[in-house]
Amino acid sequence: MARLQTEIEEAIRGLTSEQLGRQVEGKWSVAEILEHLSLTYTGTAKGLDRCLQAGHPLATSPTLYHRFASFVVTRLGYMPEGRTAPKQATPKGVPAEKLVAEIGPQIIAMDDLATRCETAFGGKVRILDHPILGPLTIDQWRQFHALHGHHHCRQIMERRAKLQ
Repeated sequence: MARLQTEIEEAIRGLTSEQLGRQVEGKWSVAEILEHLSLTYTGTAKGLDRCLQAGHPLATSPTLYHRFASFVVTRLGYMPEGRTAPKQATPKGVPAEKLVAEIGPQIIAMDDLATRCETAFGGKVRILDHPILGPLTIDQWRQFHALHGHHHCRQIMERRAKLQ
């Protein structure tokens, strides 16, 4: 997760508040991308914490679709373009400065909870459901967040090029 944190920091380094908030071609601004990522990190962290509080994984049984989708994303490393973000991960307008300051610590907190769950339940046990991919193991959650974050860092770099 340290690599993910570094990639995000490098993608946003030097951007002003105005640049972070500027929308380009009707797409999410860099700040909205950061908020989306932030919501996914805090959502995963809350879910992992619920597992620890319950003392057991909270994952459901995977469907055939879940098995396929999670394989494509976590094993093949393919992140589909153009999907609509789940409601709970849709930006609502958090100030850019707050996002920039909090996203690194959110990644650290999520990773700490993942490590605690891995210690408690194992890395290969389906622990928690992703809203689209279904039940994932800790290893799959880490792979998802690394790929998802990289996907959005590429978008940030594209927006940076258009902001200049």
